[in-house]
Amino acid sequence: MAYSLTLGTISFLLAVIWGRPLINLLRRLRIGKQIRIDGPSTHQTKMGTPTMGGLMVLVPVLVITGVLNVANVMGLTLIGRSILVPMGVMVAYGVLGALDDLTGVRRMPTGMLARYKFLWQTIFAAITALALHFILDLRSVALPGVPEKIDIGLWYVPIAMFIIVGTSNAVNFTDGLDALAGSLAAVAFAAYGVIAFLQGQVWLVAFDFTVVGAIFAFLWYNAYPAELFMGDTGSLSLGATLAVVALMTGQWLLLPVVGFMFVAEAMSVILQVTYFKLTGGKRLFKMSPLHHHFELLGWSETQVTQRFWLIGILTAMLGIALALI
Repeated sequence: MAYSLTLGTISFLLAVIWGRPLINLLRRLRIGKQIRIDGPSTHQTKMGTPTMGGLMVLVPVLVITGVLNVANVMGLTLIGRSILVPMGVMVAYGVLGALDDLTGVRRMPTGMLARYKFLWQTIFAAITALALHFILDLRSVALPGVPEKIDIGLWYVPIAMFIIVGTSNAVNFTDGLDALAGSLAAVAFAAYGVIAFLQGQVWLVAFDFTVVGAIFAFLWYNAYPAELFMGDTGSLSLGATLAVVALMTGQWLLLPVVGFMFVAEAMSVILQVTYFKLTGGKRLFKMSPLHHHFELLGWSETQVTQRFWLIGILTAMLGIALALI
């Protein structure tokens, strides 16, 4: 754990140093966020804020993890392969998110067409699920209070695909307020870092806290009022990577607990769309995702972020407690 926490600190320092040049570069390239016209009016001042800030997290994590595991990767040991999976997922979904961000800046305000983005998310999830099952031999689920993990066989593959795509989109929905998605993601990765530590998965612990350190550095610039937005580059990749980390611990049933606010945000969108269609145009929430609903109720942006973050910490604590049973 001392090694992992030290890596997190190093990751923070490297990312903070790299953050300012990245912001300046994004500004020069005019890669600025497009704001929804139908969103809260207070958000219009955010127009043009540099996006693709997920690069600030991805680059330090991939560099640090890659350098520290180069010997294992070259030797194709089990440790090397296990770390390659979350790294590969981070790269794949990061590239997809970057293309979506660039499309939103250069062509269409809404970004890449949803059906194409979902298709690629599903393809990447399928490849990842097959790697987890057939290469890392993961096929089980842990239940709180049950000593032995339950083998679910080939069902593991479609379930893993659903978890990866679902978590990726859930974090993406949450990325709408300054520091919201980043703070919740940092808490979730830290929680699974603790769970991995309890299982003795030292390399996974190191990876988790390296991610936490990099996210903290991103939050340095993303704190209200944000100088940099995560964009799909960060939200899609962090969501998918979090899902893979949960799957690698076997405690993936606890993901809706540890990432409760991500689930709440995604469910608010699903319920809003469903209710709208069933009632011929009526709305269940004032606006979705959920954080916009509370903004329109009169909560300030910082109140929403901090209260959601507090709930995220509490549910992460509960998730760790359930993993200990």
